[in-house]
Amino acid sequence: MDLGTFGIYTFDFEHQPAARIRDSVQQLEDLGWRALWIPEALGRDAFTHAGLLLSATRRLTVVNGIARIWSREARWTHGAALLLADAYPGRHVLGLGFGGDPRPGVKPLAAMSAYLDELDTLETPNPRPETPVRRLLAAYGPKMLRLARDRAAGAHTYHVNTAHTAQAREILGPDAFLAVEHAVLFETDPVRARGLAREHLRGYLRTPYNLAKFRRLGYTDDDLSGGGSDRFVDDLVFWGDPDTVVRKLRGHVDAGADHVAVQVIGVRPGESALPHWRSLADALLPAKESAGR
Repeated sequence: MDLGTFGIYTFDFEHQPAARIRDSVQQLEDLGWRALWIPEALGRDAFTHAGLLLSATRRLTVVNGIARIWSREARWTHGAALLLADAYPGRHVLGLGFGGDPRPGVKPLAAMSAYLDELDTLETPNPRPETPVRRLLAAYGPKMLRLARDRAAGAHTYHVNTAHTAQAREILGPDAFLAVEHAVLFETDPVRARGLAREHLRGYLRTPYNLAKFRRLGYTDDDLSGGGSDRFVDDLVFWGDPDTVVRKLRGHVDAGADHVAVQVIGVRPGESALPHWRSLADALLPAKESAGR
């Protein structure tokens, strides 16, 4: 799966009207970015959102990070993914995850396995695209990572440290694709940077799935209380000057990631991260990727 070594992950389009989204994503493509990751969290439907972005661009690959399996039955995910693969060959990646609030009595691994079973056995009159659907699984623990290795092209992770990337690569083996999201903040003042980072991380410190993930990463209750320790915050949000941020992002590649999706935080809802995406393009993209700027 060729998404380039670095891509962009953003919630920004949740807060922008369609016309501005088209303009923003076209500028992002012109900067040389090859992959854009979008969540399904604040109201935008995963597939209509992806379709809008794909229709507004010519080369950009759009990755659902994630399309929630709780949001739709497998047959509707199947049909949407087939249509996008047919309409935009090789430019859409179906990222699946359970996401959302915990469901009492439902084990995420079993739910994902059953969902994949249904996806893989569905019969449909919809035409099969010449370019097959490509899929990744959101995965953190060893069992879900192994499922991603065996039932998808690979895994994508969200809010992890570089140590987890090394562990994930070991579990996935050398051939499965590993994409890692990481939040960055261009702020050099430690107090302000950590304050903004804690604001970003606050919601993730309230959900059982994320807390369990952070504990598996080696963080203690002390690390996870009071908005997060300095160690926790500094590991989960790379902040500082551009050189520092870029160096830390490359740490995921050194640890075994095939691709790093960079999420710029500290941008107010409705504002644009484009100035930061431009700076990151200059620092992270090979000349051949950014030649179209």
